[in-house]
Amino acid sequence: MRVSEEIPRGVAAAWHGRETGTRGRRPGLSLTTIVQAGLRVAVTDGLGAVSMGRVAKELGAATMSLYRHVSAKDELLAHMVDAAFAVAPDLPAPDESWRAGLTRWANAHLAVLRRHRWLVRVPISGPPLMPNQVLWFERGLQCLRTTRLPEAEKPAVLLLVNGFVRNEATLEADLMDAAHASGVALEHAGAAYGRLLGSLAAPERFPAIHAVLAARAFDPPGTTADDVQFGLDRILDGIDVLVRMRAGEGDPPPR
Repeated sequence: MRVSEEIPRGVAAAWHGRETGTRGRRPGLSLTTIVQAGLRVAVTDGLGAVSMGRVAKELGAATMSLYRHVSAKDELLAHMVDAAFAVAPDLPAPDESWRAGLTRWANAHLAVLRRHRWLVRVPISGPPLMPNQVLWFERGLQCLRTTRLPEAEKPAVLLLVNGFVRNEATLEADLMDAAHASGVALEHAGAAYGRLLGSLAAPERFPAIHAVLAARAFDPPGTTADDVQFGLDRILDGIDVLVRMRAGEGDPPPR
């Protein structure tokens, strides 16, 4: 992936407070008020409802007046995403292990994605450049400071954990949308799926599936929180092998 070295105007505005327009601004209208209005629309009506016209209506302003502060909807979305990550995780405590720190970082990221479920519908256009997201990147790297991982491997570790968190948040959002469309409460969807699957899949052909169904794996009170922690722990187990190997405490795992 090639990244241009020219700083986009929207990125410069986020870092240095320089807005794209300098003349003819409507009194009371600013980049901050526009972004906050966009956030309100996204939270209330979903990402699909966010448009320059809809945000202008939210502000009681003319659509064209927004373009004096943001050049396009994509730029507005970039600012909205960064605003959603306004509160970064704390720095690791001196005695905090890399694993505890990375768990805290991942859970904080998941909490943001759950609070702003529209975030997973925004396509990822590149590595972090906006200030809040860069600070999250920094805090994640700080969690690995006590390891002997080569610096080049630390971003790859964060990308692995970040990918898992985003996938889980996307799955939750998809399931919530499906449950809403079907009229089945999300907490009962697993049990309904288990009953339907059991009626479709013959045990002679799908014995492993029926063993899972017999264990009532899809029944309440199973929670997505349990699933997320299970998956995150397994990923951290794998990273732990790498950390120990880089510290000279173990042999590489067999391939």
